[in-house]
Formats: sequence, C-alpha cells, structure tokens
Amino acid sequence: MDDPLPENRPLRILIADDSDSDRLILKTLLRRLGHEVEDAENGLEAVNIFRKSAPDIVLLDALMPVMDGMEAARQIKVLAGEQLVPLIFLTSLSDAGALARCLEAGGDDFLTKPYNRIIIEAKINAFNRMRLMHRTLSHHRDLIRERNSQLLEEQKIAKRVFDNVAHTGCLDAPNIRFHASPMSIFNGDVLFACPRPAGGMQILIGDFTGHGLPAAIGAMPVAEIFYGMTSKGFSGSDVLREINQKLGRILPTGMFCCAAMIQADFHLNQLQIWNGGLPDGVLLRKDGMRESIVSRHLPLGVLGSARFDAGMDVFHTEPGDTLLMMTDGVMEAENHQGEMYGEQRLVRSLDQMSRQGSPFETIMAGIRTFTGNQPEQDDLTLITLRMVEDAELAVISDRLPQSALEGPSEWRCVYEVQDRTLGQFSPLPLLLHICMEVPGLRRKSGEIYTLLSELYSNALEHGVLGLCSDWKATPDGFGHYYAERERRLADVAGHFIRFTLTHAMTDRGGQLVIVCEDSGSGFDFSSVRPEAEDGRRYSGRGLLLLQKIGRSLSYREHGTKAEIVYDWYFSEVAGREGSTTQQLGGWS
Repeated sequence: MDDPLPENRPLRILIADDSDSDRLILKTLLRRLGHEVEDAENGLEAVNIFRKSAPDIVLLDALMPVMDGMEAARQIKVLAGEQLVPLIFLTSLSDAGALARCLEAGGDDFLTKPYNRIIIEAKINAFNRMRLMHRTLSHHRDLIRERNSQLLEEQKIAKRVFDNVAHTGCLDAPNIRFHASPMSIFNGDVLFACPRPAGGMQILIGDFTGHGLPAAIGAMPVAEIFYGMTSKGFSGSDVLREINQKLGRILPTGMFCCAAMIQADFHLNQLQIWNGGLPDGVLLRKDGMRESIVSRHLPLGVLGSARFDAGMDVFHTEPGDTLLMMTDGVMEAENHQGEMYGEQRLVRSLDQMSRQGSPFETIMAGIRTFTGNQPEQDDLTLITLRMVEDAELAVISDRLPQSALEGPSEWRCVYEVQDRTLGQFSPLPLLLHICMEVPGLRRKSGEIYTLLSELYSNALEHGVLGLCSDWKATPDGFGHYYAERERRLADVAGHFIRFTLTHAMTDRGGQLVIVCEDSGSGFDFSSVRPEAEDGRRYSGRGLLLLQKIGRSLSYREHGTKAEIVYDWYFSEVAGREGSTTQQLGGWS
C-alpha cells in the first residue's frame, strides 16, 4: 500500500512533444525547479515510458506523429487505474472544440505555448497537492474497506453462532410457515420455536428497536432464555417474565423488544398468546371466520418486574385453524411510490383468499406484488401456525436441547413445596431438569413431564384443595371448578406437596420411581378405573394416562401418597421391543 504522507522526493515528470526545441526548453525549466524529467517524441513512446517508470505528472502535446496526445492520454489513464496522474496538455490550439476533446480524452488542464515559468511552477505545485490529497484519500479508503471487510467477516461468524443458538428448535415443523428477511447480516427481528416437554410448542416472534448489529444485541440472551426455559417445561408467562427482566437490565434506555409469545397445545386444541407491541395477529378459523390477536401489553424491556403483566389470552381452536403473526415490517413494506402495504391491504388479501388457500402464501404474494423490486425498508418477519392433531407432531420433542454431561445414574432426591408457594410456583421445570441429568431420560422428557405434571395436579387440586372431579363431568362444570380452584389457592397455609425421586440403572436401561405426597385428606382414587375411559369423560383422564406411561401406579394412605414406576430402555433394546415403556400393571 502506498505511503499516504506527502513526499519530499522530486517529482517524476514525463514530457511528450514532437518539437525538440519545445521539449528541451520545458525539460530544462522543470529540472531547474528540482524535478526529475523524462521525455518522449510521440504518444506511443510516452505510453511505453509511462508503463515502465510510472511518472507522477504527464505533460502531453496534443498534436504528435505516430500517436497523438489524445489517444496517449486515454491509454495512460487506463494504465494509471485508480491512481491520480495529472495530465496537462501542451498546446497552441485556440479552438474551443479541440480543447474540449483534450479534456474528454482525460486531460486535466492546459499549458499554452510559449511557456511561462511562474504559471508552470504554480500548476505543477497545485496538481501535486491534488495528487497527494487523492493518494491520502485512497489510502484511507483502502483502510476503511479493509476494516469493513474484517467487520463483515466477524459478523458472518457471529451470525453463524447466533443461528446455531436461535434455530435449534422446531421452525421446520410441518405446520409452521415463516419468512424472515434481514436488512443486514444481523437484524432486529427474532423468531424462535421450541417443543414443550409436555407436548405442543412455544413460539416467540419479536422486533427490537433499530436495525443492524445494535438491534440484534438482545437477541442472544433472549434465545438462550427462550430455549432453555421452554425445554425445561416453563410456561410462556414464566419465559416472558424472565426475558423482560433480562432486557430491562441489559438494554440501554430507549431500546426494547416488541414481541408475541405463542403457547400452542395441540392435545387440548388451545392457543395462549401474549402480544406486546406487535401488529395485531389474526386467527383464521377453518370455517372462514377471523379473530384479531390484539396487542394488550407494552413491549419487553419497558416495565419493571413488579409492573410487568405476563398474562396470556386463551383461544380455543380446532385442527385446521391457522394463526398469523408478523412484525411491523409487513405493514411498513413500501412500493416505488413510497406507499406502505398497511393493514387494509393485508385484510383485502385475506378476504380474497380461497377457502383452500394458504394464508402465508397469500400474504407473501400480496407483499411481493405491492412492492415489486423495491428494496425492503425494514426487517420483515411473518409466521403462520396451523393447528393439527397432536399425533402429527409427536416427533418434534426429539428437538429438545440435550446436555453433553453424563449425569448421575443412581440417586435420590426429595423436594417439598409448602404454604403460599403452592399457589405461586410450579416445581415441575426444576424436577424435570433433575431427571434430565440422566442421559437415558433426556429423550423421554415429554413422558417424564407428563408424569410429574399429572401427579402434581392431582396432589394440589384433589389433595390440598379438595376439589371434586365430578364438577368436570360436563363442559359447564369446568368454569365452576377453576373458579373454586383460584379461591382455595388463596388459603393453603400449613399444606405441602412432597416429591421423592429415585433412579437406578438396570441391565436394559433404568428405572425412575416417583413418589408424590400431599397434606390433604385424600380422595377416592378407586372411582377411576381403566374401563371407564369411554371418550366422553372430562375427569380422570390424567390417572389413566399415568397408567399407560408407567409400569405401575399405586396410591396409599387414602390417596395422599402416589407412587409410579417408570422403566426406560437403552435405544437398541427399545428398537427390538418396539417401545421404551410398558403397560404391565394397574392398581396396587
């Protein structure tokens, strides 16, 4: 790279003139000014000399034999490339058209004959200053270009790391369609999806203020919290609280994240949605009806923990219903006239969609038609989630993050939840995390979570709270059941629920024994029998599910102490036997 500092050495000047006397006069004058001079008799000779010695300034006669000064100027400019080499025409021409052709050929100025020593020295010094300034600017440009390339490479590496963290979930599930178009290597939009141990999935779509790398700073901790907590069984509300607290602590004032949390339960055909600052989503019913998912909350990172509301709206769905959520880049997509796509065009596209049409394809086609080839002015993220039968997504639980640690094999753990904590805290994620330390159980997170969840729910609702399952015998009874549940949770002083987990290895795998005790007065568990499962019950299904998953289920002490034995097998054994669980027993 050239030295950007001004030179102290003499200038190298090339003179090209077919007049020996003019060339000698100019050469003598320039040498007296302290410069080094080479001379040529025609344009072709001048081009060859320039190619060999690369002079700093070239003085060219316009009219020369073999090759005139104009053609020589064009070839010298090509040889100089990005380097500024001033070309000064030596001419006695006075015709304006001829002078203009000299400039068009690449000339920068004129020296008229006869020569004036003062004018020559002033022009040489002026062009030298211009040459050195151009050289300095080119040097700085090259430094900036080199630094920019380095930063881009670092951002590409960082993006690969980010993608490995952010896209470890189930965005490729068959019932999800999404589009994410970053304006730069990093962008302010986030889109995560992760299966839940108990079944279903959680999805987070968000839009940080700003663009580029600064807007993406919060994405890494959000991804870690989202995937880490979701895979451990935490609810969407719990994940939102943790993310809000984290962003409030790390983001500067004025930065926040508009976001929506989606908790999908395909077994219950239910969506729980929290929308904080994103455009209204749309729940498209398979019968053609539409329901708006309105933003009812402030963005993440704005409010402190004490004022933050993580309550999620509940939507009952059917297989075939589709949820549409987006960032504001969809509404703000511009066409060539600077008009925004807007909500009205989105609604119009949905109105024109056929009953069998895809909401995702319909909206994307509408945006592409509206914007044409106009570059995107904002990060644009769009996702659709189609509700399906639970069995269609049975394999996505295998996407849950796994630990590289071997973990313990033989162990026993006792964990007790007491008093007000019963109504404020779910111990299930912590208990699941303890079980997942056993490598063989990591792929069984869904079944383990179901066992823990059902045992805890029975102990809390029937044991501690004394709620009656018969209230759920009809759909209308659900409202009364859960209203009474909330009322009784306010008075649980003196009560407890205790889990005792014991794990041991076997020849073919391992065995997990879960004992759940509560401080209630017990309940009549004998009323729930396997043969009672007729598909029309609204209660008792949890116990029947426990029987299917575990090898044995037993209740003691009037139903206040439940014990379930869960066997798991090494993968090769499971492959031969066709299942990793057995249903061998019933009631003890």
